[in-house]
Amino acid sequence: MKKALAAEFIGTFWLVLGGCGSAVLAAAFPQLGIGLLGVSLAFGLTVLTMAYAVGPVSGGHFNPAVSVGLWVGGRFPAASLLPYVIAQVAGAVAAGGVLALIATGKPGFDLVASGFASNGYGEHSPGGYSLLAALVAEVVLTALFILIILGTTAKRAATAMAPMAIGLALTLIHLISIPVTNTSVNPARSTGVALFVGGWAIEQLWLFWVAPVVGGALGALLYRVTLDEENSRA
Repeated sequence: MKKALAAEFIGTFWLVLGGCGSAVLAAAFPQLGIGLLGVSLAFGLTVLTMAYAVGPVSGGHFNPAVSVGLWVGGRFPAASLLPYVIAQVAGAVAAGGVLALIATGKPGFDLVASGFASNGYGEHSPGGYSLLAALVAEVVLTALFILIILGTTAKRAATAMAPMAIGLALTLIHLISIPVTNTSVNPARSTGVALFVGGWAIEQLWLFWVAPVVGGALGALLYRVTLDEENSRA
């Protein structure tokens, strides 16, 4: 268990440092040209690379919503759920701290004013989207993300390619929802940067726990009811 928790800490650390770091450090400079596509790819690549690197040790969740989804989907023991979530959040917060240290090395950089890649709705949504729009986007996209994870890691699937499919799915999710919420689908990722912004980011953080966790559970239930041949007698 200790090695699995270490793997989850490291994997989530890399996700936040790589994904949020690309948004905070690179996307802030238009001349570098990474934009929406670059940030989306960065998040997908963090999951893809760590799924191959430490996935064999912990399963490569790096996300409380994924752990909940795998538990609901019958692929993960309940006893490991809380330790995994704690390790994921700790990794995300550690990455947020490292990213804050790097970002504030630029004279004049303001963590609060920059938003620090935090997730938000209403006036804090990149595109000004409402609470309802943010809720729907986060629930639906997380549900489909979990369905993809369960499908690509099923016994009948080509599981060696699963990290590629999962990483590309996360990239697509970001392409869809960065304008809406700055894309969470991961409560640890949201927490890891919101703590350094405070104020509105903390006040709105509840949504980015509730929606991904609900979406993860719904995605797992959808998979079990419609697609899961391993647990089906039909």
